[in-house]
Amino acid sequence: MKTYRIATIPGDGIGKEVVPAGQQVLEALAARSDTFRFEFENFDWGGDYYRRHGVMMPADGLDALRDKDAILFGSAGDPHIPDHITLWGLRLKICQGFDQYANVRPTRILPGIDAPLKRCKPADLDWVIVRENSEGEYAGIGGRAHQGHPIEVATDVSIMTRAGVERVLRFAFRLAQSRPRKLLTVITKSNAQRHAMVMWDEIAVQVSREFPDVKWDKELVDAATARMVNRPASLDTIVATNLHADILSDLAAALAGSLGIAPTANLDPERRYPSMFEPIHGSAFDIMGKGLANPVGTFWSVVMMLDHLGEADAAKSVMSAIEQVTANPSLHTGDLGGTATTTQVTDAVCKSIAAHSRSTLAT
Repeated sequence: MKTYRIATIPGDGIGKEVVPAGQQVLEALAARSDTFRFEFENFDWGGDYYRRHGVMMPADGLDALRDKDAILFGSAGDPHIPDHITLWGLRLKICQGFDQYANVRPTRILPGIDAPLKRCKPADLDWVIVRENSEGEYAGIGGRAHQGHPIEVATDVSIMTRAGVERVLRFAFRLAQSRPRKLLTVITKSNAQRHAMVMWDEIAVQVSREFPDVKWDKELVDAATARMVNRPASLDTIVATNLHADILSDLAAALAGSLGIAPTANLDPERRYPSMFEPIHGSAFDIMGKGLANPVGTFWSVVMMLDHLGEADAAKSVMSAIEQVTANPSLHTGDLGGTATTTQVTDAVCKSIAAHSRSTLAT
């Protein structure tokens, strides 16, 4: 029997509720499998750890994660700690430390969800956004001088390397090639950002020659926001820089109904290090501890984790359970206009997994 070693990092806020829910779903899945099981190790890093130790995670934290098969992450963010400390001290430290350069965010309208685009059929909004996850606007290059004086200056430099751009564009073309429509939209802003983004465009043309069966186009990021709203069916796979994709993927999640249902995979496609899976929502301290958090984004992240581990049938089982639950309005949490609790949604998904497993065994 295969044993998968999973690191769980709940982080802050509702991460402490949805990550245990994700673990519960994985345990329900493993309980009905005779081919794999999970071994979990929990890490209490985050805002509370920072208050005790002055850092979000220990200096040797990456070494503790290095031998894991995957990481299930909750959220980073604490109202009492500056955001740049919580982000750079935990999530980005893991993403950059393990060179998880491809951030993948699928988006579609799940059954039973009333999405805001009323003219949009579910089949019209079925996207995957690939976000460059290691450099660009979040490279961390810059500084401040003359702080507190009228001449104070601050810089953040966007860094793009040919190697970094080539690898994420090639990943996106491969992903588009694997999807039925074989369609890719490359997001740019080369009309205004005339150096790095122009290089990005040039490399897109070069990489596209390796994928003659992929139809692709280029779209300015500002125009892309309107296209996502007005012509969702014209999009399928989307690739963008770190900042552009960060913004566009939140818009995509909102168009699909809620940030609470959206998943993310932070991938090292070469599998040198463990990849990390997380919902895209924030720490949501306003509902923390109330049992109101939507765990669907975490469950969908679990689906992506299972796919990455090569457990495609298990991934389909969890996705089917998610869709059965979202199709039932009585199991919608507050972000979807319902009154269901985190526990109720989790229990329903686990029950559906158990029923699916019994029916599979019966056939």
